[in-house]
Amino acid sequence: MTISEERTAPNEATAYWVTRSGHGELRPEALPTPQQDEALVRTLYSGVSRGTERVVHEGRVPPRVAERMHAPHQEGDFPGPVKYGYLNVGVVEAGPQEWLGKTVFSLHPHQDYYVVPTSQLTAVPTEVPARRAVLTGIVEVAVNALWEAGPRLGDRVAVVGGGLVGGALATLLRKYPLGRLQLVDADPAKQELAQTLGIDFAEPHEAKNDCDIVFHCSATDAGLKLSLQLAGDDSDVIELSWFADKEVTLPLGEDFHARRLTIRSSQVGEVAMPRRHRRTTAQRLETAVAALEDPLFDTFLTSECVFRNLPGTLADLLEKPGGFCHVVAYPKPEE
Repeated sequence: MTISEERTAPNEATAYWVTRSGHGELRPEALPTPQQDEALVRTLYSGVSRGTERVVHEGRVPPRVAERMHAPHQEGDFPGPVKYGYLNVGVVEAGPQEWLGKTVFSLHPHQDYYVVPTSQLTAVPTEVPARRAVLTGIVEVAVNALWEAGPRLGDRVAVVGGGLVGGALATLLRKYPLGRLQLVDADPAKQELAQTLGIDFAEPHEAKNDCDIVFHCSATDAGLKLSLQLAGDDSDVIELSWFADKEVTLPLGEDFHARRLTIRSSQVGEVAMPRRHRRTTAQRLETAVAALEDPLFDTFLTSECVFRNLPGTLADLLEKPGGFCHVVAYPKPEE
């Protein structure tokens, strides 16, 4: 192991924990010494994925899938206390020589320092700013959905739900040679996002049907029902939403049954089946972070706080609708 600076490596870290429904706090914890093939990472930024973290913050993870929904470096169990999060960008301060000084992405909770195996780090390209790189885990969700669906030349595609995941997916899709791409959202303000991305926007009553693929990202009954209506005969609805403990009501006797539609889940716990034998999760993350060279992704970084203020900020943030990714900035050691 090599230390990148002449100062003493820290032996304590501070992490954000959800303590009970609607509440969280910063807690100190011991920081282990990196062993062979491990790295000490100093966090630069972490990101708050509002939808998923709201579910965790409110204690709404269904017990039936609680084990499956564990984040890679989560500590504690749902509903809490639990250390949760998966959008973390930092710099390697100690570890193997080839990793020293590298900016890296990790599926790690909100924490100022942490030690992980280097196999669980993704190097951030120099062309990708560290702040933007917090979106790597979100873009990974979109990449997996694209591998699942396999859009083809001339396809008619709709993305229903213009939140963080839907917006990231539409940002990638706009580069495909599609016949039609439409972002559909019940909030007319999302037209501004579509204009920024240079794609068509529609409110639900205006959306075009007979789609070859519909990606559903709104996590609402109405959005999934609309997705079935927009899908063409024998086509697929790719479901990216996590409904958690919400019950979903669908008119399966209408479009779904009569037009032989398929609703297919896309979830990042596994690589999408069409690529599972030829891509690893590490390669999927590398694909995602490389896509973030596109500066349009800065559109989805809509608010920021400093780490010490995260407990109060997060409680307020998750009570209010709107916005995309909230960025948490971590001070330098001397600050």
